[in-house]
Amino acid sequence: MMRMRLPKRWVSLLAAVSTFVGAAESFAQSPDNLMPYSMLRSLQFVQDSVVLGDHSAAEMQRFMLTTIDERLRDAPPSIFADPRNVDAALIYAMSGGNPATLELLVAKDVDGNFDTRVADALRKYLSGRGTLIAKGLGAMVPEYRKTRIGPYLALISGNVTLAQDPVAALKFYDIARLEAPGTIVEEAALRRSLAIAVEDGDATQGFKYAQRYARRFLHSPYASQFADLIVALSVRRYEHIEEATITDTVALMDADRQRETYLRMARMATVAGKEKLARMAATRAKDLSTGLPVVDGAPANLYESLANIGTPDIVSAIKTITSIPDEHLSDRDKILRDAAKAIAEEVVRPPVASAASLQPGTTGWEGEATLPVAAAPGSEPQAEGSGVWRNPTPVMEDLSPEYKSTVSSGRSKLDEIDALLKKEGSLQ
Repeated sequence: MMRMRLPKRWVSLLAAVSTFVGAAESFAQSPDNLMPYSMLRSLQFVQDSVVLGDHSAAEMQRFMLTTIDERLRDAPPSIFADPRNVDAALIYAMSGGNPATLELLVAKDVDGNFDTRVADALRKYLSGRGTLIAKGLGAMVPEYRKTRIGPYLALISGNVTLAQDPVAALKFYDIARLEAPGTIVEEAALRRSLAIAVEDGDATQGFKYAQRYARRFLHSPYASQFADLIVALSVRRYEHIEEATITDTVALMDADRQRETYLRMARMATVAGKEKLARMAATRAKDLSTGLPVVDGAPANLYESLANIGTPDIVSAIKTITSIPDEHLSDRDKILRDAAKAIAEEVVRPPVASAASLQPGTTGWEGEATLPVAAAPGSEPQAEGSGVWRNPTPVMEDLSPEYKSTVSSGRSKLDEIDALLKKEGSLQ
């Protein structure tokens, strides 16, 4: 009989869960036999498995947090004479545990097993007052490097420093990810470093973070946030990076994620007026949509056509935009399409008023000054700047009815476009 072979990661996870469940059962019978540090190891393994793509472990994570919380609350103070259990309590608090439990443990610590500086900093951080201890917490990071709690302290130091000094925050995130590779700590540090690159950092370095993330944590529950960040980095920093850097980074993803990323990129680039990037991203999304239902290829066709509005292919772009059924587009894309149609139609609309219908001395449709009326012999010389060098601005009252009608119509259409784009922005 042929036996099914489970992936190596699943085997390890099952072993960790089995160990933890067995330990939990032992704890129910004899709490003193189960140490917090051994329970924490199972929690860390499960949390790391989640960010590496094993989403089925999320429920086990919640169970572990609850069980560890009960163990810590009921544990006799004597077990914290072991530094491993002290570190386990601190890491538990920094890993999504109950902040009140840390408060309780510190209050019961009559023997001074907990470093009061670390405990006090964490209590403030977990209560939302992290900015008050940013300097002191950052000063402890070098002291605790190469220890069990070191990567976690570096990560939260980056979090509390970020608002005031993003560059300093990056240094803390670098320490966190380098000291805890392949873990939930590295995943969080990379994602937040990428966010800094989008807002304040170096685009080249930002794409290095993105490539590391894509290689290691593409299946993390937070990968959608990563996709938003890489799209924002590409659009905002497009002038400072090579197009190949973008495509090489996206190529690290599977086909479905590549397509979704390029669609997001094409849309954001279109709204931002980055036509070249929008055209590239839309074309790649379109290529990746080959073989999919027509409705799935509609967004790529729309964005590609939008990027061609300002090119000689504008007529073809209008035809494509007009031919896309409403039911193939989201509400946001319908608004974007309608605004683009209004703009494109104004661009290709033939002029209604000819130069002959304008009053002498005014400006024609092509922006060329019409010849002024010759001055009568013996009349006063014109003011400086007049004559053939002058290109006077026509006054509405002096224009023909046909011209005034055209201008009013154009202004009305521009107002409609502005309204559509404002509506589009409100849905972002």
